[in-house]
Amino acid sequence: MNVSEAVASRRSIRAFLDKPVDLAVLTRVLEKAQNSPSGGNTQPWNVTVLAGDPLAKLLDHVAGAIPEGLAAYSAEYPIYPAELEGRYSTSRFGVGEAMYAALEIPREDKARRMEVFRNNFRAFGAPVLMLVHTPRYMGLPQWSDIGMWLQTVLLLLREEGLDSCAQEAWAVYQKHIREVVELPEHHIFFCGVAIGWGDREAAVNRFPVARVPIDQVARFEGF
Repeated sequence: MNVSEAVASRRSIRAFLDKPVDLAVLTRVLEKAQNSPSGGNTQPWNVTVLAGDPLAKLLDHVAGAIPEGLAAYSAEYPIYPAELEGRYSTSRFGVGEAMYAALEIPREDKARRMEVFRNNFRAFGAPVLMLVHTPRYMGLPQWSDIGMWLQTVLLLLREEGLDSCAQEAWAVYQKHIREVVELPEHHIFFCGVAIGWGDREAAVNRFPVARVPIDQVARFEGF
């Protein structure tokens, strides 16, 4: 699989097959991803990778907090800016509506939509959940570095035939994560990444994801 094929076939997978992921494959992916660029070669990314009993323990623990609703949320950073508008807001809400349409869940069926949302915190059934964190003093450039590294990881997973879903949603339960997973207190939690063999036939993995035309994101001068 070349880079273009990996980019084209990568998507956020929200249903996984009950099939384990080899630790050797994950190690190989993370070792290759160490070639990702970072300002001053700081390499600010850190990960804790869960599978088996440790993952089950986390999922059970967070499941107990979900009924508390917003009262249980404790994100250390705003996942979306309050000022989000225009095409940015349209893209955000559009993908959600496309997903619910594919699942044939109307807007008024709040119970079923909530059940779909809860799948975030089951890691969509993935056998592996990677938790991404970094020292709290890291600034915006270092967070950008983590994003470049994370995309590299996602594409290398595709090269191995694996699928993934980067989940900033996990940030709302960072306090609960810390209660069962040993993360450095001086680190801020960024996101989870569900990893596994995607169920590519599931409706939730087949709906079209609209992308903004290139003329809305790029301007070329001097050509």
